[in-house]
Amino acid sequence: MGRGARRRRAATTAALLAATVTAALAAGCTSGGGPGDDGRGAPKMSEQGASPSATGTSALAVKIDNAAPARPHTGVDAADVVYAEQVEGGLSRLMAVYATRLPKTVGPVRSARESDLELLRQYGRPTLAFSGAQKKLLPLIDEAPLRAETPGNAADAYFRGSGKPAPHNLYLRPERIVPKAPGQAALTTGFRYGPAPEGGTATDSRTVRYPAARFTFTWSDSRDRWLIGMDGTPATTADGERMAAATVVVQYVKVRESAFRDFLGNNTPYTETVGSGKAKVLRDGRAWDVNWTRENAADGTTFTTGDGTPVNFAKGQVWVVFAKNP
Repeated sequence: MGRGARRRRAATTAALLAATVTAALAAGCTSGGGPGDDGRGAPKMSEQGASPSATGTSALAVKIDNAAPARPHTGVDAADVVYAEQVEGGLSRLMAVYATRLPKTVGPVRSARESDLELLRQYGRPTLAFSGAQKKLLPLIDEAPLRAETPGNAADAYFRGSGKPAPHNLYLRPERIVPKAPGQAALTTGFRYGPAPEGGTATDSRTVRYPAARFTFTWSDSRDRWLIGMDGTPATTADGERMAAATVVVQYVKVRESAFRDFLGNNTPYTETVGSGKAKVLRDGRAWDVNWTRENAADGTTFTTGDGTPVNFAKGQVWVVFAKNP
């Protein structure tokens, strides 16, 4: 056999090996002894998505599994903002956004949704960590102004835990994709923090219901926080601590069908976060009926009272629960 033929055979073998490794990594985010993830793959290493945010100026957003087998969560208590949205089958999923500190581990991590792209535009060009997405959605993720980090292109940042069944056991080591916490300046959400507005109604608890999930926030004077419950059960961290928020925003939005379906054929709801509407802000054991506005996707969301006065949030973690317009 000549040198040219040997070189061609070596190149072919290397290409096949690379394809095998890539397929194995992609399969790692959707399989492993349990039902497959509802994401159908990982985004390509596009020129836009492959460029790392080495300056540390962009927030890290992680898509979090919120099915019952995925709880308790790890690292969600360290997030600056936690978003809750309705997904297929009336269930819920979370997105945790980190700017001021990074936990050692976050998870369980699951797949992205089309709504996430619009929601994250307000953070400039954030890093989005997730385990997969619908194949038809992948080109939109590639084109979005964000840095996508998945098990397919950052395998050393993810690992499978042993305490939960797959696919509810995929975890992220944030420091392997974001060198350090970017800082408060990365929270370009439009949120304001400071003294509470005048008025408000004394409130002990508030429940938000989806067709197959619910969140309950109960005020605790001793902790000066809203204790979080999910589907009728107290929400705790993996360390056994009760999850709690300083401010809770129930934001009423339009939830419509998207162009995507999961592997069972259920339509993926699209949560519209650009526009305007009503919201309820909970802080300090009181509730305020307010208005929200976000004119463009690149803008943060502002919350104001009826006379246009900006509404301040309490210092600490903010939960934003997107609820369908009544």
